[in-house]
Amino acid sequence: MALHYRTCNLCEAMCGLEIEHQDGAVVAIRGDKQDPLSQGHICPKAVALKDLHEDPDRLRQPMRRTDNGWEPISWEEALDETARRLRETRETHGKNAVAAYIGNPTVHNHGALLFLIPFLRALGTRNRYSATSADQLPQMLACLQMFGHQAAFPVPDIDRTDYFLVIGANPMASNGSVMTAPDMRGRLKKLRARGGRLVVIDPRRTETAAVADEHLFIRPGTDAYLMLAMVHVLFRDTRIDMGHLDGMVTGTEQLAEAVAPWTPDRVADITGIDAATIERLAHEFAAAPSAAAYCRVGTSTAPFSSIATALVYALNIITGNLDRPGGLMFTQPAMDVVGLGAMSGDTGSFDRYRSRVRDLPEFGGEFPVTTLADEILAPGDGQVRAVVTHAGNPVLSTPDGKRLDKALAGLDFMVSIDLYINETTRHADIILPPTGHLEHAQCDPAFHALAVRNTIKFSPALFEPAPDAMHDWEILLGLIYRLNGGDSQPAGGRLVHRLLKRLGDRGMVDLLLRLGPYGKRPAWLETPRNWLARLPGGGAIERRLARLPLVKAMASYGPWASEQKPGRGLTLKKVIAEPHGIDLGPLQPMLARRIFTRDRRIQLMPEVYGKTLAAMENWQAPADGFLMIGRRHVRSNNSWMHNSQRLVKGKGRCDVMMHPDDAARLSLADGQTVSVISDTGQISLPLKVSEDIMPGVISVPHGWGHGREGVQLRVATRHAGASVNDVIGSATVETLTGMAVLNAVPVQVEAA
Repeated sequence: MALHYRTCNLCEAMCGLEIEHQDGAVVAIRGDKQDPLSQGHICPKAVALKDLHEDPDRLRQPMRRTDNGWEPISWEEALDETARRLRETRETHGKNAVAAYIGNPTVHNHGALLFLIPFLRALGTRNRYSATSADQLPQMLACLQMFGHQAAFPVPDIDRTDYFLVIGANPMASNGSVMTAPDMRGRLKKLRARGGRLVVIDPRRTETAAVADEHLFIRPGTDAYLMLAMVHVLFRDTRIDMGHLDGMVTGTEQLAEAVAPWTPDRVADITGIDAATIERLAHEFAAAPSAAAYCRVGTSTAPFSSIATALVYALNIITGNLDRPGGLMFTQPAMDVVGLGAMSGDTGSFDRYRSRVRDLPEFGGEFPVTTLADEILAPGDGQVRAVVTHAGNPVLSTPDGKRLDKALAGLDFMVSIDLYINETTRHADIILPPTGHLEHAQCDPAFHALAVRNTIKFSPALFEPAPDAMHDWEILLGLIYRLNGGDSQPAGGRLVHRLLKRLGDRGMVDLLLRLGPYGKRPAWLETPRNWLARLPGGGAIERRLARLPLVKAMASYGPWASEQKPGRGLTLKKVIAEPHGIDLGPLQPMLARRIFTRDRRIQLMPEVYGKTLAAMENWQAPADGFLMIGRRHVRSNNSWMHNSQRLVKGKGRCDVMMHPDDAARLSLADGQTVSVISDTGQISLPLKVSEDIMPGVISVPHGWGHGREGVQLRVATRHAGASVNDVIGSATVETLTGMAVLNAVPVQVEAA
């Protein structure tokens, strides 16, 4: 029996695979080359998911930590005790004494994602944290400030672009991050075959740089300076041509003023890229028939990352490359989370309130994870005493992991919704293990909204879960009910609970599809224009109502839209009937439906970036030592993949990459154990000498460091490596947002 499954529900790719299983065991995994949405090769995540399904270390029933070790308990007992302990913490110490950390895999699990919001509301705490503030927060802030919605990401129309400028990103390893693009290798080959150009700017010669037409080294943490200079060149040489965007942009004069001091000559020594090259890059980008500038983690986790990502968007805008084929374009997905969010008035937030200890701003209702340990360790009113984690391992994935490790060990109570006893969950009092990834269906509402084509796909579960197993959404719903008072809550709460339970994750997906731009419009539902026209004086009423934001949104999104896609009529049933997914066509210009600012115009240079611009004036050349950057490998994107023997076997990948000139200067040899030292801590790893790294820079991959006591990951422990976050401090944060600075970290290297 062969079933099709989109296995990459934990990365930003859509991998179509044939997985053959007999008598409940997977016997083969093959790439499905006939699937138009497929990568056409076996994805390491697919291997990891298969190994996870069979992993003896994976938890399959709730566990409670005791003085004598872990003991299994029933689901009823686990949920009751969890809710009771959380309620007691709130009642004794206040609602903000409970904190929640949400890990990266949550966004790839539609059931968990859809039930997470009501769960966080039931917790009622402001102490919310997630992987966002160690990843893409600056890009989300740019979307909020420039387009009016924190999730309104424009993505590169890579299939039609003539010039692809990649800054601090490695889509060959990630298959596109905040750009869902399967078969990136094939797409880049087609780009070059049609005469297009690929330029990569990165401190490391990455897998993407290796296939580029041009690769330029840049000093880590200086992407913002490069963008200032490139935009400066275009203003100086009167190369600003917004084309179809004319009349839809404000702040042009403010942007010109901001970039005026930053000449190519001034930033050349800062970035390591000479002035002539900076000018050439700017002119090439502006002259290309179509162009797309794209940045990711290398840019968004560095100093001044907020303005750097905003300037990348600005470069696309001032050259007319936003919202047109071959440039950056907005998606119109079947589950339109952006449009539906706008209808409800939920477009995001920034700096509405600040953290207790370090006065860091909230974003989207969350604080930067850089201050989570502070909130636990600092005594006083509002001190965090209980923590909930979902699908996260922040001890390995966030700065100053050892300090967070210490903080978690001192909590009054901790509960983790997770499959493993890992570096973080080993501190939990209760672990609630959900079904595995091959035991629940998948229909991704987030990453279809970031796809380079409008697509939708539903992947059924491969295996039936155990009779007493619970999905993530069932665990969250069970906790919601108990936190809200259970049977003693008001009738309205009980009714909502019954409705959510009846809908389940599939019902929620069906509802989102029906409310989306391709959804099946009920026969009784008509546009406001049609039914108002039948009323006496309806025209005048319509004109007044049409000015209201909610009515405007309803006229543009979902089944109310007057320009609804004809002939679609999507429901979950129709999507399930297409196991290879449904291709809804290439991205189309739709700027008017993706601008949510008050004046319905793009804000080219929002005032909020003024503080960052002022701080950038104080740049100083790095002192002796190195600037450290991260590294992503396709076989170890996340720490949970290290418990798969087939993915960790072979040559070790947790090492320190250094340029030969630097190694010779320090009398270090390839393979020698070296120590990486910072003000935060020290780790020791093998040295990898390579010309693929810029002189003065070292690279250490993230996600390793599995040697801590109490971790029950047998394979990962044998390949422990060291956690790069043990030498990255949480005191140094990005100027505007307070988020983690994971790249351009000053360190020393010496023989161990």
